[in-house]
Amino acid sequence: MNLNQQLTTRLLEIYDQCDSAVDRIRQSYPELVPCRAGCTDCCHAVFDISVAEAAFLAERFKKMARALRRQAQKRAQKALNAWEREMRSGRPLALARIKCPLLSPDNLCLCYEARPVNCRTYGIPTAFNGQSHVCGLTGFKKGTTYTTLNLEPVQSALYELSRRLAPDPVGAARRLPIAAVILNADEISGLLRI
Repeated sequence: MNLNQQLTTRLLEIYDQCDSAVDRIRQSYPELVPCRAGCTDCCHAVFDISVAEAAFLAERFKKMARALRRQAQKRAQKALNAWEREMRSGRPLALARIKCPLLSPDNLCLCYEARPVNCRTYGIPTAFNGQSHVCGLTGFKKGTTYTTLNLEPVQSALYELSRRLAPDPVGAARRLPIAAVILNADEISGLLRI
């Protein structure tokens, strides 16, 4: 198994671990997690992704039908412009809403199997850097204790994968909005040939 296959295998293991954690929390609180196909709240959240996730997503994006890629690239340019405006505004990104360019007109993800950790874990209580997060459409209430997924070890594992793809510490720590990944898919997927 070559290095890129090893990295892909490890990334898929991380995704499986996140999916399992989400399933456990959903089973514990089924009435509080309304996630379902067609719900797009997470598809309007503003976040960036690791280099490893970007490379994997870019590779999968390049395998989509050409017409779907072109449509997503048009949406990506609009989304990236909105991202840049938000970054300049100084407002907290957690309050911003930008439609993901991978969201199809029928409200389905065009790269669902390659979706990043933030997309996978959005509907459950998560914690990162001492801050808790949860989708506003859930039934989880402030001040109540719930099983929470700590994303710090997950993000550390993603950084380690990114470091193996981009040995330069600055490059490995770089985070990208999904719109930038789509617009630069050829360059980014070159990091991970699978």
